[in-house]
Amino acid sequence: MHSIRIVIADDHLLFQQGLKKILEEEKEINLEVVALAASGRELIRILKSAQPHVVLLDLNMPGIDGLEAFTQIKAWNSSLKVIALTMYDDTKIVKTVLKAGMDAYILKQYGKEEVINAIKDVMLDKVYMGKGISFSNNKIIVNRTDAKFDDKFVRKHKLTKRELEILQLISSALSNKEIAKELFISDQTVSVHRKNIMRKLNVSNTAGLIRVAYDHSLIH
Repeated sequence: MHSIRIVIADDHLLFQQGLKKILEEEKEINLEVVALAASGRELIRILKSAQPHVVLLDLNMPGIDGLEAFTQIKAWNSSLKVIALTMYDDTKIVKTVLKAGMDAYILKQYGKEEVINAIKDVMLDKVYMGKGISFSNNKIIVNRTDAKFDDKFVRKHKLTKRELEILQLISSALSNKEIAKELFISDQTVSVHRKNIMRKLNVSNTAGLIRVAYDHSLIH
């Protein structure tokens, strides 16, 4: 079976490397990460030599941003599949990107299965909209992942979006290693985030962490 050639375009080196490792370890389909790009300009420069089937594209990159890079990519090769892989869960951005002709839109916080599913669908010429994004009555609907959070509590304790994501995964009884794999970050980074969350919420163990989180609707 021929491999699907992938280019990852993201300006966070750890995210690039983590995602590359995860994709190349995938057993269900044969994926080969042929190049990494840290900016839209670098992405456009390497495409001709890399000859990918799919580009995983962060929208927020220095210089030429993801959307501008996408326009240039499609002008160069209209058959190349491009997947937006981003933290942006704003309805206007999703609409703009899909209207421009992006093949898929997925949110980083949902982990590796979303990436694999998106790659499989776009290779079948399907448009893939990830978890939290739906299409109803000709309208795109984005279900923001933090909609149920106790915003006042979050602001008071200065919890970041990444910390809230990790809190969700801790509540699902995932280990640091499992959380790291899900979010494409290192075990050490998860450990630091976990300690920061516990410090901010003034708890000393995971059980106390989860109890406070449930009490204030931080996890659901």
